[in-house]
Amino acid sequence: MSRLKMGVIGVGGIAQDRHIPSFQLLADKVSLTAVHDVDQSRAERAARKFDIPHVADDYQDLFEKVDAVTVCTPNKFHAEIAIAALEAGVHVLVEKPMAITTDECQRMIQASEKNGALLSVAYHYRYTPEAELAKQAVKNKEIGDPLVTRVQAMRRRKVPGWGVFTNKDLQGGGSLIDFGCHLLDLALWLLDDPKPVEVMGRTYDRLSKTPGQVNDWGAFDHESFNVDDHVTSYITFDNGLSMQFECSWAANIKEDHTTLSISGVDGGLSVYPFELYQAKYGALFDSTAKIREGEPDPGLLQAKNFVDSCLGEAKLVVKPEQALKVTRLMEAIYESSEKGTSISLK
Repeated sequence: MSRLKMGVIGVGGIAQDRHIPSFQLLADKVSLTAVHDVDQSRAERAARKFDIPHVADDYQDLFEKVDAVTVCTPNKFHAEIAIAALEAGVHVLVEKPMAITTDECQRMIQASEKNGALLSVAYHYRYTPEAELAKQAVKNKEIGDPLVTRVQAMRRRKVPGWGVFTNKDLQGGGSLIDFGCHLLDLALWLLDDPKPVEVMGRTYDRLSKTPGQVNDWGAFDHESFNVDDHVTSYITFDNGLSMQFECSWAANIKEDHTTLSISGVDGGLSVYPFELYQAKYGALFDSTAKIREGEPDPGLLQAKNFVDSCLGEAKLVVKPEQALKVTRLMEAIYESSEKGTSISLK
């Protein structure tokens, strides 16, 4: 079997800490062939570190050497690079979010369909063992019909002080588009992709614009800070479901926590940690799951699904139409906050 030739565009932290090591563990199926970065010296260092043979001066020059690319650039460039790759017949795995705007996402999907190249988005929370348990529980009607979902992706004083995370022009947003998007995607996936109809949202940046902040993840300039550090939202769906959503980089809370819970007609569940709540035999039951040691890393499972799908051996777990829906919701939350009113998605 011939191996998939993989290129990586953007070799910053997420590429070197997650994607490249994951592909290296799949060396029987994929060959890391080429890299590109706007910082040529960083690309050359990454190529030496991971023994990757080619460093492309221009990302377009990389396409002729590969079958697929992983795009790990700032969000502003996701659509441009992905569309160029897809038009060259190259499969694309793009880091989350899919793109900054719905229009960009739609153009990416059109390029994928027109050129017969696969497109997927790196929402790796779906591959966590707790999420997979929750998916099976919902599928097997352990909680009956879902009614209300509660999501919190909360960090205490952890604004990323590196990279371009606080640059709105390059990223499109802050805590929502960087961190909250993972839990939005996971919630929609667990709920079997319901159609959102109305969004009310509020975004905040006051804390991070205040001088003299204590921040556990490095220093940042409070004067140039122009993205959200805290977001709340209420989302309703066409089948009667509702979602309470909150995320933050910098909340004044006791400790970080990532929670996603679903209440249904016949029971409920919490994802992190996985717990199942039911009423049976005249009593209330709480069930917990023991996650086995040595479970595969979500990043590795994500890489394997993408590689196997490119080789025709699997179907994509994260489909671009689903990732578009996440971007549309984030777009609506930002719009709602700006306008001070709910946004209809009907």
